[in-house]
Amino acid sequence: MASDIPEETTSFVGRKAELAGLEHTVAAHRLTTLTGSGGVGKTRLALRAARQAAPAHRDGARWADLSPLHDDSLLIATVSDAVGLSDHTLRMPIDALCEWLADKELLLVLDSCEHLLPACAHLLGEILTTSPGLTVLATSRQPLGLRGERLVEVTPLPVEGAGDALTLFRDRAAAAAPDLALDAPGNAAAATEICRSLEGIPLAIELAAGAVGEDTVEQVAERIGTRFEVPSDASARPPRHRTLRTAIGWSHELCTPLERLLWARLTVLRGGFDEATAREVCAGGPLTEDGVTEALNGLVAKSVVRRDGACHRMLDTIREYGRMWLGELGEERAAADRHAVCFLGLARNAHAGWTGDDQITWYHRIADAHADLCAALDHLLVHDTEAAQEMAGRIGFFWCCCGHLPQTRDYAQRALDAGPSEGPHRTRALWVLGITVVLQGDYPTARRLGRECTRAAARDGTDEGILSAAYLCGLTHLMTGQPEASLRRIEQVLRTTSVTNRLEAAYQLRCHLITVFALTSLGRLDEAAGAARRLRAVCEVQDECWTRSYVDYQLALIALLRGDADTSAAHARSMIAGKYRLRDRFGIALGLDILAAAIAAQGAGARAARVYGTGQVYWRMVGHPQRGTPELGPLREACERQARAAVGDAAYQRAYERGRADNAEVGLAAALQGELLL
Repeated sequence: MASDIPEETTSFVGRKAELAGLEHTVAAHRLTTLTGSGGVGKTRLALRAARQAAPAHRDGARWADLSPLHDDSLLIATVSDAVGLSDHTLRMPIDALCEWLADKELLLVLDSCEHLLPACAHLLGEILTTSPGLTVLATSRQPLGLRGERLVEVTPLPVEGAGDALTLFRDRAAAAAPDLALDAPGNAAAATEICRSLEGIPLAIELAAGAVGEDTVEQVAERIGTRFEVPSDASARPPRHRTLRTAIGWSHELCTPLERLLWARLTVLRGGFDEATAREVCAGGPLTEDGVTEALNGLVAKSVVRRDGACHRMLDTIREYGRMWLGELGEERAAADRHAVCFLGLARNAHAGWTGDDQITWYHRIADAHADLCAALDHLLVHDTEAAQEMAGRIGFFWCCCGHLPQTRDYAQRALDAGPSEGPHRTRALWVLGITVVLQGDYPTARRLGRECTRAAARDGTDEGILSAAYLCGLTHLMTGQPEASLRRIEQVLRTTSVTNRLEAAYQLRCHLITVFALTSLGRLDEAAGAARRLRAVCEVQDECWTRSYVDYQLALIALLRGDADTSAAHARSMIAGKYRLRDRFGIALGLDILAAAIAAQGAGARAARVYGTGQVYWRMVGHPQRGTPELGPLREACERQARAAVGDAAYQRAYERGRADNAEVGLAAALQGELLL
């Protein structure tokens, strides 16, 4: 398992002793919590410590940022995403997560636990008990309160002499004002005074450094000194959180009125955001769209907002302050309304762009905006149930393919329960719920939803609805061993519907895909191959990746059934590459199975075994044993016997276990290249 520790976007200053001590603590204790006041540098220290500790853990290190979560409803989903689990089963999410982590030797970092303490403590209590190889590093303003928890307090940077606090100030001030002569006597003394006044708290120092440029260092020091009135007796200093709050308030005063308004409005966004999203969510009243851009640049210059390329982020402590002002302004509902409208628009555009050349981009945008989309849905479920039903239907298929099945099922069901009792949006939500339960293996429910979706589509009279209902029913028939029924249903619907726009074309493509699957299952290989080639050509013209990947899968299967192992392997690799671009782990698992079978048919038993082993890694990621249409089971077994016969049981098992032990990314890359790493 590869590590995914976020990159540091600014220099790391000091903390050498803390890092050395933390290295030993993490190695010796299964749960270490970095505690300390807001802005003291817990996250930065955890980042560096996790990066250093990752090589000591067989499965690397994984990072779960909890700051975008306003409650614990997405906690398990966020941690599951972080550790690579995309569960497709009907199990309770906590059970699936415990099983996935049970044999891992992994460092898991939970950042910003303080607002979810009870839920985090419960979750960690479960996974630490069931996963003996798991080590957890948490950051929180308060202890988690678990037995065995090792607390490490993160203190401010040293301020005396040429301490790390002064080094940090100089570094950040130089970035804000490159031409500033920081070594000049007056500036050097003023910088030292700033660090002393701010008690060495890193975030406060960075905010002060962000003011340099518009003001001189001496002016900044004078203003801070007046504002803070730090007593000479260190023991009488105010608590650190008060110091930071004062520093943030001082930074707030330095902002222009429009920058302050933007600061408040940005707090409705849950994660990272780009400028276009900020303009859409935050513009209104005195703050025009162009004004948002200008104010955003001002907040970046003042270190209130951090920019990494096109992505902007706001630290928790600064977000909390802005959220307080949003309440003071009486804009909380208006901001939530604009946020929901923005992300409903994202869902509409992504749904409409399914068959366009931006399909991959839409997949990634939907995956990356998960917390904001959930927040928008939660808001709409209370305030606009018709819009909630529409949104659940438009993003649900993306979520299914990204592995968010429990959230998809929950939101689709809630939207159906709360929203209108008929109409195209309801039909689409029914379709999404049906696809979700098929992927979870809940076929009785899928059959019921297929019938309900068919009736709803008939009432609507839209070809989109009729095609989507047919796809759901056809897929359910396929998965339950009824390819003839599947083919009849799809052929009837394709004869009676016409496509007038790109959106309907997306549903039509999926129905044609069911035709290819059904023909293959029935052994009508010539017809299946012809239908597959025609469908693939259409997908190439439209630059459609999802359907094309499954067509490649079927072409690989058809070639294998015809005895053409080389062609089968080529199509299988093409399928896997497409599913990798979509981050579709379920599709990757299917593709690795057919690739291993093709390699076995080529006579390379050990290579086939290793690819089978890598496939098992991906099957575990989705929580299923090997899945697919019923006829695939015997084919897999026959190819495995062929591979074992080629190299012998002992060599086969060794290669298979090596594949299972491989890092998933390494094993996948090797399979795509046609050679396995030694």
